[in-house]
Amino acid sequence: MYCVGIDIGSAAAKVIVMSEDDRKILHHLLMPTGWSSKETALSIQNWLKDRFITSDNSHITATGYGRVSVPYADKVITEITCHGRGAYYLNGTDCTVIDIGGQDTKIISVKNGAVSNFIMNDKCSAGTGRFLEIMANTLGVNLEEIFELAEKGKEVLISSMCTVFAESEVISLIGNGRPKEDIAWGVVNSIVNKVCTLSTKLNSENDKFFLTGGFCESRYMCEQLSGKLKKPVNSNPMARYAGAIGAALSR
Repeated sequence: MYCVGIDIGSAAAKVIVMSEDDRKILHHLLMPTGWSSKETALSIQNWLKDRFITSDNSHITATGYGRVSVPYADKVITEITCHGRGAYYLNGTDCTVIDIGGQDTKIISVKNGAVSNFIMNDKCSAGTGRFLEIMANTLGVNLEEIFELAEKGKEVLISSMCTVFAESEVISLIGNGRPKEDIAWGVVNSIVNKVCTLSTKLNSENDKFFLTGGFCESRYMCEQLSGKLKKPVNSNPMARYAGAIGAALSR
């Protein structure tokens, strides 16, 4: 039997297939969610069938923004619970999870392997992946390049936490001839500050942080978060699948 976790986020969908007996990851899939979560769920179902994984030989759990769009799932679970379980699986110890998603940012405290508390920013796209994507587009670079630029940049303040006003600030800085590297530094720094503010509000007792989501492979983001939080922030290339992993583990 297989344990399948499907995490349909606002920007990307992630799938994890585990063996039921030893919880070893056998397959994983990353794809854009696109405009229709239902179509994404259908594509995932076909991908599973290509690997001879069906409702007859697996238990399927859905989570994330589009979890209700997976009609073949045996159950659905909130992403908070799944990200906590997935991070614990990957990190191997209690930690505070930082999940910078496409439309929200979540800070989750994991104690004894389970979620003990959380806080999230879901009122505004500031401090999220969408915020960074918009700013990168304004600078004419991709997400990987904005981190590379930021690492070379000098301090510049982007004061607005509203995406629309922050974009106007970036456009003004470009017009004033400020180097892209400095502007990129300011953009990333604004996200780091937002995450740290949320973390302070949560007031987790954990000494270790674990970064999940689409920025999990950014060494620069981990370094900047570590510096501001004054605590180690680790990650893992599989951390973008934390929600799907947690869903699969929920069998």
